[in-house]
Amino acid sequence: MNAKAEQNTGSLDLVKWMLVTALVVIGVVGNQYYAAEPILYRAIALIVLGGVALFVAVQTAKGRSMMQLAKEARGEIRKVVWPTRPETLQTTMIVVAVVLVMGLLLWGLDSLIGWAVSLIVG
Repeated sequence: MNAKAEQNTGSLDLVKWMLVTALVVIGVVGNQYYAAEPILYRAIALIVLGGVALFVAVQTAKGRSMMQLAKEARGEIRKVVWPTRPETLQTTMIVVAVVLVMGLLLWGLDSLIGWAVSLIVG
């Protein structure tokens, strides 16, 4: 009986995903068809269609698992220890210094090789 319920959910999920696809296609085609209309109206229509499509997508099994993953990811982001402003500034300055030194070294090497090639070629 459980397999039958899962099979039913799968077929309904397929219909829901087809509805989501249809809403997205309607949004894209409608945006092109009504290109002469003001952008504000088209943007509002696309936001509403996108919201409805997202709502329908979340009602599927994959949509629910995606929302669960997003909630878990948000929880993990909250656990991250972000660097302080001085740490960020110090790291940025180190990166800038290394980039400048490497740029100067590569410029010098390029100039040296160019000079050597011009001596050999004539």
